[in-house]
Amino acid sequence: MERKLIFMPRVFSSLFFALALSACGDAAMNFPVTKAGQAQLDGVTIIRLDQTYSGGADTLHSGHAVTNLPAVRRSEYRIGAGDVISIFVFDQPELAVPTSAETVTTGYLVRSDGNLTFPFIGTVEARGRAVEDLRLELVRRLSEFFPEPQVDVRVAEFASQKVVVGGEVAAPNTQFVQTSSLTLLEAINAAGGLKKDADTKAISIRRGGQNYRVDLEGFLSGSVAQNNPVLAGGDVVSVPRKTIREAYLLGEISKPSTVDLTETPLSLTQALSRQGGLDDLRADARGVFVFREIDGKTTVFQLDTSNPEGYLIGTRFALRPMDVIYVTRAPIQRWNDAISRFLPSVNATRAVRNL
Repeated sequence: MERKLIFMPRVFSSLFFALALSACGDAAMNFPVTKAGQAQLDGVTIIRLDQTYSGGADTLHSGHAVTNLPAVRRSEYRIGAGDVISIFVFDQPELAVPTSAETVTTGYLVRSDGNLTFPFIGTVEARGRAVEDLRLELVRRLSEFFPEPQVDVRVAEFASQKVVVGGEVAAPNTQFVQTSSLTLLEAINAAGGLKKDADTKAISIRRGGQNYRVDLEGFLSGSVAQNNPVLAGGDVVSVPRKTIREAYLLGEISKPSTVDLTETPLSLTQALSRQGGLDDLRADARGVFVFREIDGKTTVFQLDTSNPEGYLIGTRFALRPMDVIYVTRAPIQRWNDAISRFLPSVNATRAVRNL
């Protein structure tokens, strides 16, 4: 019996010593970033979300990223090889369009070398020139043969600058850039419009050997004007099929699950609310973390929701597909979990000693 009495205090002493250490550690627990700003921990960037944080698109409720496709200026059309140019000289019937290998019924063909041939003056460089520039050149050179020639120049057929539109559109086709600039939305409409399963948030434009992502939905929603870019000759537009985009909510949340970001962007606060919010008994409201991969590296956003201001900040933080939201356990819950792990051992020891 004496041996039993000595043994049991040692067990309880060890138990409460471990629990005391756990409680002290939890009570003094510091999160990676305790003030405004960011820090590095084991190669991971940790950013605290508060009123001073400004993270560009990450804080926009719309969640629409601005495309990095280089802008094309809305400028005059430049003639290119394959275009057919209509040239009419008033009161000069002998300059009517002849029929030859270098002409078609509607005008003069710009050859592969960028030139066209016109009666009396011969070869004229056309490629890369604006229509008005070419007209002035013809007037100057025809003035050597006719007094004050009146010349009208137009592009009769556009064939030098092509844009290909494919993917989830009703009628994939090839379009030609004309005198008026061709925007992405106009090109898609000219291809019969979008199919039901088209993903307007991830349209790809290939230009100069490089692919650029364009979130057209950002333009359609009225928030990002740059996401309806002017297309350039040679662009290839591909509209992908819509796939499910999700973010993941884990840890001490009432209903850990996924949230669908396919159709509608969600803020961090919205996502937490849809899953019932934080677990009142287990969650540490100070420890809401969003894990996100940026340029191949992990970035963690840290939010304190222990007061209403935290949830307000969360309404301005837009989630992205593949984000992982994790809510840590509260210190008191860690205490309870520790007790629940030790008690079976204590009870088992009691049962053995009572035999």
